Formats: sequence, structure tokens, C-alpha cells
Amino acid sequence: MPDSARSDDPAVQAQLDRLEMPSPGRDVLGLSRIATLLDRLGNPQDGLPPVFHVAGTNGKGSTCAFLRAMIEAGGKRVHAYTSPHLVRFNERIRVAGELIDDAALAPLLAEVLDCSEDIAPSFFEATTAAALLVFARTPADACVIEVGLGGRLDATNIIAAPAICGIAALGIDHREFLLAPEAGTPTDDLARIAWEKAGIAKSGVPLVTQKYPAEMNQAILAAASAAHAPLYPRGEAWDAGVYDERLHYSDGFGKMTLPVPRMKGAHQADNAALAIAMLRHQRAFRLPPGAYRAGIEWANWPARLQLLDDGPLRRLLPERTRLWLDGGHNPAAALTLAEFLRGEDRPATIVLGLLANKDLAGFLDPLAGLDLDFVAVPVPDHAHHAPDAIARAVRARGGECITAPEVTAALKTIETPPPLVLIAGSLYLAGDVLRANRQLPR
Repeated sequence: MPDSARSDDPAVQAQLDRLEMPSPGRDVLGLSRIATLLDRLGNPQDGLPPVFHVAGTNGKGSTCAFLRAMIEAGGKRVHAYTSPHLVRFNERIRVAGELIDDAALAPLLAEVLDCSEDIAPSFFEATTAAALLVFARTPADACVIEVGLGGRLDATNIIAAPAICGIAALGIDHREFLLAPEAGTPTDDLARIAWEKAGIAKSGVPLVTQKYPAEMNQAILAAASAAHAPLYPRGEAWDAGVYDERLHYSDGFGKMTLPVPRMKGAHQADNAALAIAMLRHQRAFRLPPGAYRAGIEWANWPARLQLLDDGPLRRLLPERTRLWLDGGHNPAAALTLAEFLRGEDRPATIVLGLLANKDLAGFLDPLAGLDLDFVAVPVPDHAHHAPDAIARAVRARGGECITAPEVTAALKTIETPPPLVLIAGSLYLAGDVLRANRQLPR
């Protein structure tokens, strides 16, 4: 699914228009184009502050948010590169703690694009080059870099010597890119996904991982061994758990008792724990204990079980109804949503829009049997599952579903709003919702 972006700044929009021009490499993963482009820019990837490189199917963005919050709580300046953006392209590039401003972004993109016309980089490759260029030019104490897709062939994997690498929760997504057969690679789907993600492993660089099924663990171990990367898996090198409403973390350096994350969802404790493990197993700098405590409460990641504030969309529902937003779009994300909804233990309506390349059945199955109604909507400006098709799939699982032409109409269509309404299924849809509710990520 191609990336896209719009800006209210004419100079930025002029460069975004160039960025979106079709490239022969748009849907071909690999490091050759990004390597050539960065070489022309002076190889900024070799002059970065210590890099925290995070891969995963779900949770990698939240893990990056925890890393940034904890490092900043320790009094340090942090660059961060994440994707996709929700409302403004600027969200992808955070320079020394602040979203890049339009005045800096326009010439930065122009510099990258001016020297790469014959390379024809993809949207993500050009964006990655721009981020690495400004990061190398701006003093900071750390870089938090989120993998875009996969790991092994992702443009961010051009960074040869990160301080540490981490892998968040894993599941099957982006089948068209990550499950194509290749000689000498795992044939099992789960193992292949894990092997691709573990492709970020580097010689001598610690690789910190969560708990996974056996076939995934074996694939990660094989990839780490081949790369000569020391492996620190959860359950062996470190572990964490929530009880008595506190997060209890332990590793070879000792134990910590911390607050549970402010971000909603039981899975956020796992993401916070991975961030802690990455920080405690790297050697670039050390943080005081208070930085972990403060960061775990400060961390924020929009459109991940986000309770929406007062705004035009929120006002369409009664005050007693809480309006939530989540961009999760695969079966693993649906499992997380199901756990959240069971914990809420109240009737709910899900406003659902899903891209055409996502697993509709796999998303709906974990939600079956809950006290839910659905309103199916399109995802504007993107190929998506038709609302009628979503409705049929919901009804086939014994649920109730109506359709609406867009989210505002969907909220107005709910005749008797329940205590909880959740808009879910796509980060692109989530961006439209935040824009409509006038709640821009900062």
C-alpha cells in the first residue's frame, strides 16, 4: 500500500508531490537504492548518536515511544524516526525531541530528492534518508529508529552499528512482501516472519526479544547466531510481569518495581518491558532508576487504544459514551482489542474500516462472541474491504453490522450509543479521525 502525505505548507507540499511520484522500487524491498542514495549524501548513517533499532509486527511503535520517553526522562536529547504518520508527515521525524518543522523539512526533502532522481527511491527510502541526514547534523544523545516493514531488507537496516536492536510482538502481516519463498530461508510462515525481523541483528550488537512460539524462537536464534549477535530473550535473560498493579522487571543486573504504563492495554506493559530491557542491555549510556519510572508514565503513542478528547467527533456521542481509537489492523492486534474489550466488560460498538490487503477473517475471529455491534466504513483514499463485505463477514460470525459512508455518519448512525465506541482497523483511518476531531499528534 503506497505511502502518501499532504501538508498545509506549500514548500513542503511541493516536495511531498515529488516524493509520491511512482518509483520502480516502490514495492521492491532491498538496501541497494538506499545505500547509493546515502553515499551521495555523505553516509549520514555512519555519524549518528547511539541507535536503538526496533522491529516487530505489533508494538514496535509503542516500544519506540517508551524508549524515547525513558531516555528523555534521563535528561537526554533523542532523535526518533517512526512510521507511518497519522495526520502530518512531520510526525515521522522527531529531531532532538521536537517534530521537524516545515521550514526545515522542505529543504531537507529537496536535498534528498535532488540527488536521487536517477535512483528512483521509494517514498520510505527517501524519507529514511532525510531522517538520517538531519539526525547526523543535529546533536543528540540517542536515536530511536523504527523498522518500516520486515527488518532484513528494510531501508532502516542500512545502519551498520546500532547500540542495540529489539524485536517486539510478532505475527503475520504484509504477506505479499515477507512470505515469498526464497532459497535457504524458512518455509514455515511464522518462522519466516521471525527470520525477516531478526535480519536487523548485527555482529556484536545485543538483540533483545520478547517471548514467541518455538518455531519463531528457533528462527531468531539462527539469525542471531549467523550474524554473531548476542541474544537476550525474554524468559531467559530478562523477564517482566504485572501484579498488584505494578510492573515487576528483572534481569541479570537486578530487579525493578515500576508503575504500569499510562497507555491503555495490557500489551503496553510488554512493550515497556522490552524498552527497559533494551536500555539495560546496551552500553552507550546508563539511566537512573527514576528515568524508567517517569518514562513509563510519560510515554504516549497516538491511535493505540487512545481515548479521544473533546472535539467535533467526540461531541456526536453522549457524554457517558467513551470514544476510543486504535489503528490495529491484523489478527494479533485484534486479539489485543478483544482483551481490552473483555476487560471493559460493557456493551460496545466498533466502527471498522480495513485495508484490502489485510486479513478480514483473521481480524474478526478474535472479536466473535463479545457483546459488540459493528458499523463498517471505507478507508478514504485507499483500497479497502467494502463495507458490505465487512458486514457479511460479521453476520457470518453471528454479529450485527450496518454500513456507513464515513466515520462521522457512522457515529450518527448508532441509534443508542453504548458505553464504549471504538474506531479501529487502520492507521490511515485513525489519522482521518484525529484530523476530524482536531486532535493532532504532537
